Amino acid sequence: EVQLVESGGGLVQAGGSLTLSCAASGFNFDDYAIEWFRQAPGKEREGVSCIASDGRTYYTDSVKDRFTISSDNAKNTVYLQMHNLKPDDTAVYYCALDNRRLGHTCPRPPFRSEGQGTQVTVSS
Repeated sequence: EVQLVESGGGLVQAGGSLTLSCAASGFNFDDYAIEWFRQAPGKEREGVSCIASDGRTYYTDSVKDRFTISSDNAKNTVYLQMHNLKPDDTAVYYCALDNRRLGHTCPRPPFRSEGQGTQVTVSS
């Protein structure tokens, strides 16, 4: 069974940092791209960053130079390091598994699976 479990969210002041984790199981971790997306109240889902199966990374413009995505294949875990957080970063953050094997670009819905989300709240 495919599972993605996010952790690491919390409440932080503007300018602070958090690192989110996405622990994956039930599939060949090395072969699939994983996406981090977020959803704020009343807003549409927004793709934040992804790491492709070949290790390429992508970021939406609003988080470039502040967020870093990485993966530890030995632990089947993807991380999202977030620095210089802003109130606009407040959202529930989800990780999602690509529906394509060996994808070199960011996953797009419908995802094969997604986690339950972790809340990130940035106070001003």
